[in-house]
Amino acid sequence: MTVRVTEVSWADPEGAALRAAQRAELDARYGFADHEPGAPPTAADIEVFLLARDADGRAVGCGGLRLLGPDSAEIKRMYVTPRARGTGVAVVVLRALENEARRRSLRTLLLETGTAQPDAMRFYEREGYHAVANFGPYVASELSRCYRREL
Repeated sequence: MTVRVTEVSWADPEGAALRAAQRAELDARYGFADHEPGAPPTAADIEVFLLARDADGRAVGCGGLRLLGPDSAEIKRMYVTPRARGTGVAVVVLRALENEARRRSLRTLLLETGTAQPDAMRFYEREGYHAVANFGPYVASELSRCYRREL
């Protein structure tokens, strides 16, 4: 699938719709709504938010970076619509996030996914992310699995 990735504001309506779809999907997977440890991302703490659109201009994926320190960030709200999965959109969004991190002189990317998301764990491992001990707000979470990649 041909996609175009652009930076948009956190308030972008298409980005907000994708984040809402992600939340609904995760609520269904986990069976409850309170499955995210720590503070949810906001416009105030997301350094960059990217939106992927298909050839027809439809929003099919997104992802953001939350700064953790001077040289590290956390990938937040990485999501691809069900109909676009398996088409390479997730790889395009992930690489775009990594490129944005490099542009900002960040050296380390971390992320958290959950135990009910084996597809996400396989994806990140395939793309060069390594499992690490849970960090920050995820330390005590039995539902969390954390990953890291040095850029």
